[in-house]
Amino acid sequence: MKPSTELHDLVRSLTKSEKRFFKLHSTLQAGDKNYLRIFDAVDRQRTYDEEALKRQFARETFIRHFPSEKNHLYKLILKALRAYHAEGTISGILKQEIKNIEILYDKALYKECNKLLLRAKRIARENEKFYYLFELLNWEKMLLEEAYESGEFTKDLDALITEESEVLEKLRNLAAYHILYSKINYVFRSGGYVRSEEEHAMVEEIAQHPLIVGRNTALSHRAATICYYTQGFCAWAKRDWRTGLTKFMRVKEILDREPALRSDLAKRYVRTLHYIINAQIELGEFKGAREHIKLMRGMPEVKGFGGIQIAVQVFNASFLGELRLLDRMGEHLKALELVPAVLAGLEEEGPRLHKEQELEFWWALSCVHFGAGEMNKALFWLNKLLNDTEPTLRQDLFTYARLFNLVVHYELGNYDLLEYIVRSTHRFLSKRHRANATETVLIDHVKRLARATQPGARRELHRSLHERLSELMEDPLERLALKYFDFMAWSTAKVEGISYSEAVRHRAGKGLQV
Repeated sequence: MKPSTELHDLVRSLTKSEKRFFKLHSTLQAGDKNYLRIFDAVDRQRTYDEEALKRQFARETFIRHFPSEKNHLYKLILKALRAYHAEGTISGILKQEIKNIEILYDKALYKECNKLLLRAKRIARENEKFYYLFELLNWEKMLLEEAYESGEFTKDLDALITEESEVLEKLRNLAAYHILYSKINYVFRSGGYVRSEEEHAMVEEIAQHPLIVGRNTALSHRAATICYYTQGFCAWAKRDWRTGLTKFMRVKEILDREPALRSDLAKRYVRTLHYIINAQIELGEFKGAREHIKLMRGMPEVKGFGGIQIAVQVFNASFLGELRLLDRMGEHLKALELVPAVLAGLEEEGPRLHKEQELEFWWALSCVHFGAGEMNKALFWLNKLLNDTEPTLRQDLFTYARLFNLVVHYELGNYDLLEYIVRSTHRFLSKRHRANATETVLIDHVKRLARATQPGARRELHRSLHERLSELMEDPLERLALKYFDFMAWSTAKVEGISYSEAVRHRAGKGLQV
């Protein structure tokens, strides 16, 4: 059985300061510290190699029970990290306070317990940590019972019950918004955008939910961010970029006004910036998109935005955003300058990348190389996407990758191979009931282009394709294809005898955004 890489993944995720703290923390432990030697050896490995570790420690007694040694080290690292980050977040602080309250209560130090309780409640209330607040209210009821038994009747039980009811209502409200968000997130993550009547019905059901369309239905700032975020997602799924941008900007405004909440919802803030950037790209507001990319890249320096997960998220969102921006502007040579940094980041992030992010990077890199005239490199990244076995995630990318594949192979002059690819693409779309008019017209014309032997016949087919696409682009549903690859600009380039990048820049200059 293949050795687990969990220990290696954890060790490699540690920052320099976390490693230093772990080693200092280890000095408090008595006895032999073989685990420190294992720690250093694992830390030196870029790729985990257990056999190399066993050879290195072949003469050591502990190697005989290496799995238990690894497990022991894993637990010690987590213990050290708990101590290191104990006060790094509001949740961490409240967990500590609740534990302290429990200890003081067990020692019958009720006065001190009440003092900590009041402070913890204030922190939980100010930061809208309703789960912790509910737990603290339970402790307050227990302390109230002790006070009554001691003859102290200064606290109002009815007020405490009222407060508990309010907290429960806010918890229910927050949970309801989370469910609505999860539903719209599922629609987007699986298919990308609304295409079928069934998907449209699902989005409309969420968009018309009383908690989404009602006024003042969110009972907390935390719930309000989810409400606007969900509204933005509903608009995004229907390709209503303007409404989506407005809603995501509202999320940003709330979090900017509440810096403590923003730090606690750091990932949501970065995701919000991601959707703001993409909405601005779709609307042709390129300057605003650049400004928000710059803002996003600076977020890891902001308090509460440290840590690997935020750094990974910022890398993904900012570079994908910039690649899309430059692609949409027709600045493909400038986009090529980003490729080394992107590839270095992809190598560094490795297993921390979500599958969706991998797929999107492969797609973006393929489009960038195509625009720069590097067709073989475009095909390389496109094949990585097409050959992936992902069964459910972002099926929209797989659909348009098939169509883009026709264009790439045509540009490469692979006319014989195109006959097979055309049939394969048609079967793929038929099985998924996805083919719309744009897709059908493109497949038909590429098939005929591959068979054409005379330059004049090809020129006529390019004109025909351009005319048909121009007509189809009047339909917003048909224009969806241009969000992935600008087939319209490609046909324009062929008709006018200019480069694809020139055609994209011409369309962008006219404000003809998707």
